[in-house]
Amino acid sequence: MKTLQVITTGGTIDKVYFDDKSDYQIGPPEIGRILEDTDVALEVHINALMRRDSLHITAHDRKLIREVVAHSQAQHILITHGTDTMVETARMLLGIENKTIVLTGSLKPARFRDSDAVFNIGCSIGAVQSLSAGVYICMNGKIWDPMEVKKNRSANRFEAS
Repeated sequence: MKTLQVITTGGTIDKVYFDDKSDYQIGPPEIGRILEDTDVALEVHINALMRRDSLHITAHDRKLIREVVAHSQAQHILITHGTDTMVETARMLLGIENKTIVLTGSLKPARFRDSDAVFNIGCSIGAVQSLSAGVYICMNGKIWDPMEVKKNRSANRFEAS
């Protein structure tokens, strides 16, 4: 059985709305609950590396993500990440050999009924098992080369750069 290493960094996918504060904060990783609810038939190890909005991920954080990925024993790695700087982190991971690395996230918190989180995670799990070694972004039903994609903030989607 393939082992899937999941690394969580925070982002919208893990945001929780607090009524008393009228704002969002990064909560615990949602991917464990999502994988359990959908009966994923893989051996999965989850590393909750950080809880940050991707706008607050620093160069130091990206180096840490790269180190964790490079030193992982797993060949298949899924990273949940905020969408605003997902491309920058994916580019930082380029050059890691013999691993298939897929970054995904969501444009709405996973706890929202109309969230894209479950769909994006499902697509990413299929992608990470099917693609050759390299780094990819999987959002909105598409798989992207991180050198050829950008987030269009005004349209709230990923597109070719």
